[in-house]
Amino acid sequence: MTERAEEFVITLAQLNPTVGDVAGNAAKVRPAREKARAEGADLLVFPELFITGYPPEDLVLKPAFQSACRAAIESLARETADGGPAVLIGSPWVEDGKLYNAFALLDEGRIVALRYKANLPNYGVFDEKRLFAPGPAAGPVTVRGIRVGVPICEDIWLEESAEYENVVECLAETGAEIIVVPNGSPYARDKNDVRLSVAVARVTESGLPLIYLNQIGGQDELVFDGASFALNADLSVAAQLPAFEESITTLRWRKTEAGWRCNGPMAPVVDGDKGDYAACVLGLRDYVGKNGFPGVLLGVSGGIDSALCAAIAVDALGAERVRGVMLPFRYTAQVSLDDAAKLAAALGIRYEVLPIAQAVNGFEAILSETFKGLPRDITEENLQARARGTLLMAISNKSGAMVVTTGNKSEMSVGYATLYGDMNGGFNPIKDIYKTEVFRLSALRNSWKPEGALGPSGEVIPVNIITRPPTAELRENQTDQDSLPPYEVLDAILERLVEREEPLASIIAAGFDRDVVMRIDRLLNIAEYKRRQAAPGVKVTEKNFGRDRRYPITNRFRDKGEALPEPDEKLVARAGRASAEVFEG
Repeated sequence: MTERAEEFVITLAQLNPTVGDVAGNAAKVRPAREKARAEGADLLVFPELFITGYPPEDLVLKPAFQSACRAAIESLARETADGGPAVLIGSPWVEDGKLYNAFALLDEGRIVALRYKANLPNYGVFDEKRLFAPGPAAGPVTVRGIRVGVPICEDIWLEESAEYENVVECLAETGAEIIVVPNGSPYARDKNDVRLSVAVARVTESGLPLIYLNQIGGQDELVFDGASFALNADLSVAAQLPAFEESITTLRWRKTEAGWRCNGPMAPVVDGDKGDYAACVLGLRDYVGKNGFPGVLLGVSGGIDSALCAAIAVDALGAERVRGVMLPFRYTAQVSLDDAAKLAAALGIRYEVLPIAQAVNGFEAILSETFKGLPRDITEENLQARARGTLLMAISNKSGAMVVTTGNKSEMSVGYATLYGDMNGGFNPIKDIYKTEVFRLSALRNSWKPEGALGPSGEVIPVNIITRPPTAELRENQTDQDSLPPYEVLDAILERLVEREEPLASIIAAGFDRDVVMRIDRLLNIAEYKRRQAAPGVKVTEKNFGRDRRYPITNRFRDKGEALPEPDEKLVARAGRASAEVFEG
């Protein structure tokens, strides 16, 4: 234990919990605490709801689960009677019939204090208002004589309003000396800048140093990138933890005339395309590992989407756990066969070629009488995709390996994918990556790989795959641009439609062709039923298909691409007055 007036030592456990694995998550606490003890820590801190894994979703409503979490917290509390560091850990907590998103301070063999999350997010990927009761904005907890404020994630994100309490302001007014913020903040591109901006605002208004501790790891579609950091009261960065990897880091805070101050380690920030790629790797690794798959397999077509997915899979799992299968038909070009073989060799994965002509011809023979007199169309093209999907799923069933689907966000947006064909599979690492970024990430991977990646360095995706025009090869001389506008145009329109929810009129006014915009919007709307049946995949944008964008399948509203009418405020005012008169009468 350190002297109160000189030094306060805090160990940050930026660790990777598994949702529902209460015993396993509790087991991670013990070695982290031993490391913190060895480094002279006064306090060991874990991310939000660490004992459950985050987000636990409706699992947290099960009484048996609540009970298991409480028992684990009580057991860990008893262990703090050994005189080692105190522990701040997140857990659901039931009090007076209400369920809270809580943080427990464990010290001296007991639960010394509890703090409840006051501001519950209910937007984007978060649904906490349907799960938890909001807690009061409480004062700091005391650890070794130091008053530590513990706002939980959303408690620092919004300033005081009619709906949100300014928890940090309350903590500052009630004597907090250091703010420690446990988080479950999912990765999205440029999220580091957003988090830092929020933290700077809270430090500015409180005058207190702040520690932002974030979770690491993949949970279904979400990836938590860690990247925890600390700010001194003068807004200088006191410490920066690594992104996309676990880290147990001890920060030594020293008392100065201006308050507590720290000069900790500085890991590099990973963002932009590198951040997106690293998120895809971590998301796939944890989905496979936490769900117990022995490995993955995927169709390797010689195209860029499957090439990028293969590279991500090898970086996530190692070449020995990745299997590539080329499934050629009469329209498969020799260059595709050659490029697929080169990719497999560069990555070092198991690779095999299974021609599908016998299966496709068999389907067509069975359907010949049913289709008699009807012209060939997309139906026959889809038979090829579905034959491939069936074969991949058969290998998956036999081997236990999970099928990785390889469709990008551009394709998923406009339905350029075949149900029960190339959409077959368990997880899609590039589901939230637009096609233009697929090209960028493929070129990036040939010159860089993330820390901890298990694949080889250097050129792993043949350059010809990156430079060759993309094609589904379902008919002679087919290219994607036969059915879609150039991907630079398509992705720019989709980003405005999906991420920004822009009216069509404003997209057209920005210079995009009206007919193209109207067509893309129509395809986006009618493909909703496909997206509902798609495999989950890593979220990297602010609005992914799934947890973020929840549109009805049956939906007759269509934006006509016309200027939006101005609201008639007179009608609103008249209705308001009439309502008031009726009520008062």
